[in-house]
Amino acid sequence: MFGKSPRTSPLKLRKQLLLAESELNRAQLAEELQTVAHGVHSLVGRAKSFGWIISSTAVLAGALAAFRRGRPAEGDAKPSRLQSILKGAGLISTLWTAFRPRDRHPDGK
Repeated sequence: MFGKSPRTSPLKLRKQLLLAESELNRAQLAEELQTVAHGVHSLVGRAKSFGWIISSTAVLAGALAAFRRGRPAEGDAKPSRLQSILKGAGLISTLWTAFRPRDRHPDGK
């Protein structure tokens, strides 16, 4: 035994290799989860701005409909489909602004 160096068994080497690979996989998974979280955060921000645009457009359409609306010559005249749609859009906008979820953070994030 004097001239021989102690050898690590193949099983111990395999175990060390698997442990190192596992640590690399954990680090890669954490990085991928962070990337996904960033993507979801970006998507939520876009959805909020899209909702704001739709809400603002509905309010503007309702306001324009109110200015364009004139009294019909006959009392039995049926409102046009466009007027009904704009009226509905104004109602939806009013309800949306009243019941939409507010930002939880004061800085809007």
